[in-house]
Amino acid sequence: MGFSSVQVPTPDGVADAFVAHPDEDGPFPAVLVYMDAFGPRPVLQDMARTIADDGFFVLLPNVFYRSGPAPLFDTSDLTSEEGRKAVFAQAAPLISALTADLARRDAGAYLDFLAAQPNVSDGPIGITGYCMGGRLAVRTAAAFPNRVAAAAAFHAGRLVTDKPDSPHLLAGAATAEFYFGHAEHDPSMTPADVAALEQAFDSAGAVYRSEVYPGTEHGFTMSDTAVHDPPALERHWRVLLDLFERTLQRA
Repeated sequence: MGFSSVQVPTPDGVADAFVAHPDEDGPFPAVLVYMDAFGPRPVLQDMARTIADDGFFVLLPNVFYRSGPAPLFDTSDLTSEEGRKAVFAQAAPLISALTADLARRDAGAYLDFLAAQPNVSDGPIGITGYCMGGRLAVRTAAAFPNRVAAAAAFHAGRLVTDKPDSPHLLAGAATAEFYFGHAEHDPSMTPADVAALEQAFDSAGAVYRSEVYPGTEHGFTMSDTAVHDPPALERHWRVLLDLFERTLQRA
């Protein structure tokens, strides 16, 4: 397994990022991993390695790079509810500052970086996003339909809003196959929101699966948090790797 820290040039500066890829010669299909609100950290790097071990070149950028390189927060106490809430309070302003326009500009830079890597194969990429990263995954797939073949979002919040650029309204702009793994108990993605998302994707004729993971809370895939659900994490791996294996062309 090869992995390293890299710098990704963007229109607004340089994003620090983590890459992982198999040891053997490629090229490999590329996967972009969008972080959750707590930022790049060992658990997400381990997840990137797991995807890479399945035969992919993986990029995990710090989407909060405008505020400085990761880590921006002390994430050593995410296993307590108090610690998790404290870090989220720090992250909230950075989430709000990352507008849809800024995220689109960044996404183009991440895709260009991946395309320029000698160990990355030609063709569209896959994306997976967690929490706020799920929104970024949907927005990127819609903004670059010819460059994204698959997009997954796990415990993604606010996929449905009353704004004209709400993520759920972007289904018709994308050509990717989507997968949504929702937490059962998530104030940021209620059952009504899930229904609205599915209706929008049905109306757009999008190819997708949308599933609720029973008994889970927002953040269930993150093993360093208080809401981690091991069976749900394993289910996430099965569906995610199957999605990428089916949709991303291997050399």
